[in-house]
Amino acid sequence: MKMQTAQGNPWSHFSGPNLGYVMELYEHYLENPDSVDPEMKQMFEEWGAPVADVLHEEGGQAAVPASSNDLNVLFNAVKLADSIRTYGHLAADINPLNDRNKDTYRIELSTFNLTEEELRKVPVQYLCPDAPAHIKDGFDAIQHLKKVYTDKLAFELAQVHDLEERKWFRKQIESTNYYPTFSNEQKVQLLKRLTEVEGFEKFIHKTFVGQKRFSIEGLDAMVPLLDELVSHSAERGAKTINIGMAHRGRLNVLAHTLGKPYEMIFAEFQHAPSKNLLPEGSMKMTTYGWTGDVKYHLGADHSFKDDADVTRVTLANNPSHLEVVSPIVTGYTRAAQEKRTKPGHPEQNTESALAILIHGDAAFPGQGIVSETFNMSRIPGYQTGGSIHIIANNMIGFTTESYDSRSTRYASDLAKGFEVPIVHVNADDPEACIAAAVMAVDYRNRFGKDFVIDLIGYRRFGHNEMDEPMTTNPMMYQMVHQHPTAREIYAEKLVNRGVVSKDEANKLYEDNEKKLKDLYETVPKKDENPDIIMNPPKFVEKELPTSETGVEVDVLSRINSELLNWPEDLNVFKKLERILKRREGVIEKDGQVDWGHAETLAFASILKNGTPIRLTGQDSQRGTFAHRNLVLHDEKSGTEYVPLNNLEGSNASFTVINSPLTETAVVGFEYGYNVFSPETLVLWEAQFGDFANMAQVMFDQFVSSGRAKWGQKSGLVMLLPHGYEGQGPEHSSGRLERFLQNAAENNWTVANLSSTAQYFHILRRQASILQKEEVRPLVIMTPKSLLRHPLAASKASELTSGTFKAVVEEPRLGSNPEKVERIVLCSGKVAIDLAEQISKTEALDWLHVLRVEELYPFPKEEIKEFLARYPHVKEVVWLQEEPQNFGAWTYIDARLRDVAPEEASVRYIGRRRRSSPSEGDAIVHKKEQARILKAAITKE
Repeated sequence: MKMQTAQGNPWSHFSGPNLGYVMELYEHYLENPDSVDPEMKQMFEEWGAPVADVLHEEGGQAAVPASSNDLNVLFNAVKLADSIRTYGHLAADINPLNDRNKDTYRIELSTFNLTEEELRKVPVQYLCPDAPAHIKDGFDAIQHLKKVYTDKLAFELAQVHDLEERKWFRKQIESTNYYPTFSNEQKVQLLKRLTEVEGFEKFIHKTFVGQKRFSIEGLDAMVPLLDELVSHSAERGAKTINIGMAHRGRLNVLAHTLGKPYEMIFAEFQHAPSKNLLPEGSMKMTTYGWTGDVKYHLGADHSFKDDADVTRVTLANNPSHLEVVSPIVTGYTRAAQEKRTKPGHPEQNTESALAILIHGDAAFPGQGIVSETFNMSRIPGYQTGGSIHIIANNMIGFTTESYDSRSTRYASDLAKGFEVPIVHVNADDPEACIAAAVMAVDYRNRFGKDFVIDLIGYRRFGHNEMDEPMTTNPMMYQMVHQHPTAREIYAEKLVNRGVVSKDEANKLYEDNEKKLKDLYETVPKKDENPDIIMNPPKFVEKELPTSETGVEVDVLSRINSELLNWPEDLNVFKKLERILKRREGVIEKDGQVDWGHAETLAFASILKNGTPIRLTGQDSQRGTFAHRNLVLHDEKSGTEYVPLNNLEGSNASFTVINSPLTETAVVGFEYGYNVFSPETLVLWEAQFGDFANMAQVMFDQFVSSGRAKWGQKSGLVMLLPHGYEGQGPEHSSGRLERFLQNAAENNWTVANLSSTAQYFHILRRQASILQKEEVRPLVIMTPKSLLRHPLAASKASELTSGTFKAVVEEPRLGSNPEKVERIVLCSGKVAIDLAEQISKTEALDWLHVLRVEELYPFPKEEIKEFLARYPHVKEVVWLQEEPQNFGAWTYIDARLRDVAPEEASVRYIGRRRRSSPSEGDAIVHKKEQARILKAAITKE
């Protein structure tokens, strides 16, 4: 037989007479690749050079098989080889509890009408060109393929479409290049690591009976797998490795991968003082806010020194929404990869930082945030050169068996839709786990894409250590209770191979147990009188500075000119050019500055001060309401030009990104980016404020409370278009009430602004505190209809001096304090609506209006001083356009009663309580809006 195929099975759907036709087409392809249809061309490309070498022997004559039977044997053999590659995982030994349900039909000789004798005649290179040297014929090649594709490491690669990637995988797997050679010393070290992992869990189990720890037992090999991912990545240049994971195994990873002292963990179990147990040097526990968190949510940050190199390893803090940490960790990683010290887009080095994301097998297909994060993985503004995913596969979710938790064969199947390679590995084989880690790092570094390791094990106890799994999962747990641990299995393997003796293996365990007992003796006694006050630190309680945030007129004028001075050969869309050119001379003439203009000037001045900026959101480059236009597009060539990246003297990067149609993952990514680059002004914008609904878990569990729980600082800015214009329930409300409900302990600033100058100054104030201890996130209810409203626009002189004001008086009223009987307080858009109504009404000397621009922290003293100026006030009114149970009223009510004069009543004007945030009919909206405005300015 002289015919040689390449590294694939291109003939799986050809047989009999069709083979001759295929070979004829192949001859045409060799003469002219474009002479065959694209599908055939792609197939022939997969065949590769070896086929051409055989078909065109010396003399230019094609080789002819000895007989049609030989040809059928050849093609059936190739089909078998390819079937093993594609379906070998179905027959692989990847389930540590049950190896009975294997599908071997598609990898048997009989399925393809082949015998061992026939295969002996097929040369190895036809079936496995990358086989090791000891493989001598086709039968050996098939046995070799069965071995490498159906062992305790199994591969799913059919979803990977790129030819180069497929060839790389085939060579790695079939030559076994990726599989490390373990010396006896390394095997003993691996046994020692498994002993530490198991011993730690068993010690806690005995010492702290009944306490939750979500043990790693059943997935013990995850720790040596992580060890290899960290060390192998560091060897290849990674300086930062960020890990996100759920509860399962977290304490073990903290102790062994991050180096958190055992005694510190024991102290947390014992409710004893633990902060003083931190080692000196490079370890930082990102665990301590003032209210704290449970121990299996906590993170750590440790810099490991190896000669001259330092590798920073971070385990992110993570609450009980298990998968939401994934985009946060990728945000960490993007920030770690970028240099932001030059104008333009930041310089990115994807090899310098790596994200490792550890998922639960029920959560991976069950939580949509996983899919969102995968979708972002290759988008330019969010890609990090590939994350390595580990599915900590217990084959159960709490008490739910796999068949009730997903519609797919494997927990990992979601990743196939993103062409991500998947390796399934038996958690009872630590050497196979390490081999999977090597392949993952090498693939990620070469191709810059995500990689999934499905680590299949079990859960030795229930969901937590107080849970009895036999109640709901008796069949599984009968097997678990009889199953030896990974350490026991590996120790027996090494004893049988003469690497260690049984006594030596036992001594490793005994020595480790003694070490744990000795360290436990050093732990302080239980604190019987813990601090139950848990006040924030003084620097958190401090108010934000009120320093000057204006920009000198000549500086602002120069910035404005630079922003409008784009290249002459840039063909900006004429309508947009006319709009932007209206900004010329505005500063010098003290003209009106609209919202988009004020924002751009603020950004430019911040960049000139050396602060990088990153703004993302759906359609944020143009702005949902066509108000921003930070990226100019040449209408003839499509070339992009960003004026903010071409400012003279700027030494900071600027990035504005149109995000995917995702809220949860993007907010998480930006929060993580901000945590890892605290010097950067990071802003996320909702397309409409209502869309923040989809990111509520990020606001609740990270942005609002991360500092109190973990001491994790953030200066993230959230821009939420908010205002009632009759556009219906999903285009009106940024859910202001939810942010105010979460407001406490100076955890963030919540503002609802009514002028462009206020926006300009609050952005500059936020940029000025980013690296100070009093930094906090900023929530701004931004406008829609007010973006170009003349009453919301400010004069340029209001930008060149002053600072942000928490409260602003209505300029047309209050000239005679003796006559004022009603004071209306309001915020945001309704303040402009009211101002417009006032401008059309006469004789309102009995009325005054105060705009509350900063709702939290509540400007109590400023409002109190304002009210004290009006001695005859009979009523203090809160006006809002939102329904009574929405907006600020439920937050503001008690605070107003606290500051109002004793003789004055406090009441509400606005819409009645509703279950939906706004009306769906524009005409009804207008009537309701007119009603509440009239009520505010009409004496009863």
